[in-house]
Amino acid sequence: QELAERDFMGTISVGVDATDLFDRYDEDFEEMPGGGFPHIEINKMHISQSIEAPLTNSDTAVLSGSLSTHNGNGGGNINMTVRRVTSAKGWGELEFGAGDILGPLLGLKVFRNITPRCFLTAQCGLQFSPRGLRPSCSLMTARHLDQNTMGYLQWRWGPNSAMTTSLVRDTKSSHFTLALQLGVPHSYLMMSYQYKFQDEDQTKVKGSVKTGWFGTVVEYGAERKISRHSVLSATVSIGVPQGVTLKIKLARASQTYLFPVHLTDQLLPSAVFYATVGPLLLYMAIHRLVIIPYTQAQKEQELELQRKSSATDIAKKKQEAESAVSTRTHMQTHILVCLGLIILNAWYGKFVSDTSQKQEKAKVIDVTVPLQCLVKDSKLILTESSKAGLPGFYDPCVGEEKSLKLLYQFRGVMHQVISADIESLRIPKQSHRIESES
Repeated sequence: QELAERDFMGTISVGVDATDLFDRYDEDFEEMPGGGFPHIEINKMHISQSIEAPLTNSDTAVLSGSLSTHNGNGGGNINMTVRRVTSAKGWGELEFGAGDILGPLLGLKVFRNITPRCFLTAQCGLQFSPRGLRPSCSLMTARHLDQNTMGYLQWRWGPNSAMTTSLVRDTKSSHFTLALQLGVPHSYLMMSYQYKFQDEDQTKVKGSVKTGWFGTVVEYGAERKISRHSVLSATVSIGVPQGVTLKIKLARASQTYLFPVHLTDQLLPSAVFYATVGPLLLYMAIHRLVIIPYTQAQKEQELELQRKSSATDIAKKKQEAESAVSTRTHMQTHILVCLGLIILNAWYGKFVSDTSQKQEKAKVIDVTVPLQCLVKDSKLILTESSKAGLPGFYDPCVGEEKSLKLLYQFRGVMHQVISADIESLRIPKQSHRIESES
């Protein structure tokens, strides 16, 4: 059977050692040629790639591989996983793996919904290493405490045995995590908070603190959507005895690029300052000089393609609108005499304000007669939908925001209103009245 669909996922991580910027010894470099320049090097890399393909309605295959290097030494592995959905309440997974450092790997994972609010995941593995068999096992249960809160309890046995409990609360505006782990060799307490701004760029600011036998680490950073498929984030990690590290991450569709830059092994205020302010200033410069011009050019290109693809349809609708206006013009005189509501001027399309750019042009059409023909019993009611579909109307500016501007007379008094394209409109209204000058 042919693969119906494929999902690719990949991660590239490049570790940069920039400690020479802050921890250098100037007296040692004076005797070396070119010693006046700090030495920055890439000390570790990690590349992983996976492809997920459905075999049948219930079976899925996942092929993944990874390569890692650290200070010139490294290795890799490849894994094959077959997942089967056994019922609406669970699934099972069988994993085969092999690498050049450790031997073959055999693993089994099972997921099961116990109740509508609780589920269980069990996993066991057998690693064939040069020192013999290395078994491992883990068990994790989770429960919905309320609509936005989850509780987790995990037990892990093997090379890194531990018991972990965590509480996660995720809402529209925030994300909070509290976790406690007791294990060998690592035990820690971790708390993190993330605030989500309600803007179109999906901006998030986050901070966390983690303390345990290894020391204490404080992290803070921000994340922002820079294009339709790309998200950029920067995080500053300050720890004892880890030092200061700047982590830059770019997520592009299903690909992730991570750049951890180790600045210093000590808690130097200068390193913290430059790690915080440097990425912010660099992002502002790139956003102004690269991202904004690129997105504007892309939008203009899309609008131009949309205009070209709909040019024939617009011309046809324009001809129909003009025909409808001409056939109904002879009714206008009778309507103006008999009705108390008289449409004096009506314009539909994109209007240009005084603060708009000079090169921007208004794109409007006259819809006075079509609207007057829609008046019934001295009332005009338009629903919450685009007005381009009304008789005698057409879209003068495809893909751009449009408005409807009316100047009308009711019982001898002048009224005026501007309505957005998809807003409902009902006239006459007292609030539209134009106060006459005394």
